Amino acid sequence: MAATAIANGMDKTLNQSTSTLRHISDSIFASRSLLILLASLLVGSLVGKFASMLLRRASRSVGRRADESANLGTVNRLRRAETWMILSIAAVRTLCFILALYFWWVFTHPHQQPTALVGASALLVVVIGGVFSPLLRDLASGGGMMAEHWFGVGDLVTIEPFTLQGVVERITLRSTRIRGLNGEVIWVSNQNIASVRIAQKGVWTLAIELFVSNKARAEKLVEQVNALLPTGPSLVVRPLAIMEETERSKGVWHMTLITETAPGRNWLIENTAVELFKSLDEKSPKPVLLADPVPRFADNDTEREFARAVKNAKKTRPPRRKFVRPKQ
Repeated sequence: MAATAIANGMDKTLNQSTSTLRHISDSIFASRSLLILLASLLVGSLVGKFASMLLRRASRSVGRRADESANLGTVNRLRRAETWMILSIAAVRTLCFILALYFWWVFTHPHQQPTALVGASALLVVVIGGVFSPLLRDLASGGGMMAEHWFGVGDLVTIEPFTLQGVVERITLRSTRIRGLNGEVIWVSNQNIASVRIAQKGVWTLAIELFVSNKARAEKLVEQVNALLPTGPSLVVRPLAIMEETERSKGVWHMTLITETAPGRNWLIENTAVELFKSLDEKSPKPVLLADPVPRFADNDTEREFARAVKNAKKTRPPRRKFVRPKQ
């Protein structure tokens, strides 16, 4: 009996939903209903644009505060806020559109039963879900990435599997826009983003290991190389600086140089700087290089985590205690 009652209720709701959809199709093209629909959508669009304008202004203000702050934690917090503000623009516009449709429905169908409206909405969701499934996948992927804070506006990222590098300019639930190092604007559908690599602090930190015979002449060599390296926000961000000098033995000095580059510009240090060191040293009347310069990445957080992993890997298990049977 209960199953029969449920089936009858479902049939009744389905019939009401079908009738509602038929009524919508018949009334939507009526002149009065069509005018109300267009007016509702126009008002919803204007309200959405006004709200979007306010959110954009607020996001720009937050972005300027992030750029002016010298504290990395504050910068990350403000960038996250800026990202959510930009994301909310699309959400607000969608909400205004839905409210406009709801107002049109309530105003033109005041006596329609709520169950029929719910059933009709469910049928529309099924139809729209089948037609716009790629868009829904984008929305689901974008929502997951934003909930887990994969990246934010202003981050320097590398998007896989396409190896696209650049600065994140805009994020929506459907797509992500980045500005490439060559100035190109790149749009990526969120469902196609397999993974993201984020440059910590917005730059890559690299080091060069030098083994030289004379410290003073090596320091002058570093100055000459710095004078020739191209600098700028998208090139070498910080010139080579001597972080450590150690005399390994008589006439053998070990020098560690630290620098920062924009993401993707590491070749300026790994190739250009190394070649400049070798070329200038060969032309010098008194060469100081004892070996070719050795470039490497030198992120402090990475080195700390790797040191911890290596330290834990070298730990030995305590010897097992032998079980001695008690004497009978």
